[in-house]
This record gives sequence, C-alpha cells and structure tokens, in this order.
Amino acid sequence: MTTELPYSEACERNQAPILEVLLREFPEQGIVLEIGSGTGQHLAYFAPRLPALVWQPSDLAENLDGIKARITQLGEANILPAIQLDVLKSWPSKQFDAVFSSNTSHIMGWEAVCAMFAGVGENLAGGCVFCLYGPFNEDGRYTSASNAEFDRQLRLRDPSMGLRDITALDSLARSHQMGLEKRYRMPANNQLLTFRRIMDQ
Repeated sequence: MTTELPYSEACERNQAPILEVLLREFPEQGIVLEIGSGTGQHLAYFAPRLPALVWQPSDLAENLDGIKARITQLGEANILPAIQLDVLKSWPSKQFDAVFSSNTSHIMGWEAVCAMFAGVGENLAGGCVFCLYGPFNEDGRYTSASNAEFDRQLRLRDPSMGLRDITALDSLARSHQMGLEKRYRMPANNQLLTFRRIMDQ
C-alpha cells in the first residue's frame, strides 16, 4: 500500500524561484541543513537539481514520518536520513556548508527565531550562507495588504506568531556572527534573505 505523502500547494508554487536563488548562493558542494523540511517537497525538488550537495532534512518529531516517506520514494543518494530538530533544544554537533529554511520564522515564537539564528551561527561554517525564505516586514511596515492580513490571521491563531521585520533579523544575525547580505524579491510578496557567516579570525 502506498503511503499518502504530505502536500503543500505553496511549496509547488515557490520551489522554482527559490531554486534560482540557491543556484547562485549555495556552494558547489558540501552539506546543507534544511530547517523545517515540512512536507519534504522542497527537498524533493532541490536535491536532484543540486546533486553535488548533500542534504540534511530536519523537523519536529511529528513531521518526520512524512519526510521519511518522501525520501524513501525519491531514492536520491544525496539526501541524508531526516533528523529531529527543535531549534529550542539540542542541535546536531556538526558544521554545515549552507543552511536553508522556508516559511518558518513567522510560525515560530520570537524566542524560537532567536534560537534558530543562534544555532545557525554556531553550526554554519565561516563564509557560508543561511537562506531564509518567507514573508517579511520592512522598517516596521507590511509590504502588502495580503501580508498584513496573513499576519493578523497568524496572531489570532497564536499571539507569538507573526511576520518578522528584516531589520530585527539583521540585528539578530549580527549578534551571531552573521550579516544580512542580499534580499531577493520573490513571488506572492515573499522574499529570500541571505545571511553570510563571518569568517573566523
């Protein structure tokens, strides 16, 4: 019997534009940590198109079964077994050559966002990049009416959720030896932010 895989329409829509950026920003080879692999659709799309990179999917325990089922279906040699990662708890004790996370910062509480940046700063090799995709505010303002409504819905669901401001994320990154390097405008009022890890002296 075939296991029904989790599915996100948003992942299907944004994976091609995200890949265009990753092709520019990611190293030619190395190990990539994906934080919050979710349905595994991004992994399924990116891994075969970036075959020299080894992908480490991760998520909360309750999402791992769906990710593992998708990995099994894919059969790609450059995907490692999915690991449990709660950003507020223990992180894998290894360095990564790139980190990617999509649509996570607005569904995490601010404490978890801080923990994510701290963990990335600790586990990202010097000079390497953290790519964060999602909807963000700019200078304390919404970039569209749809983002304002999305933020309202998130906060009704859980007051700790909400769109994060790019300036605040840049300040947070700097406190963990990273700096905001580029901002890519993406479809549906989203952006992809790249944070570069400062080289160790």
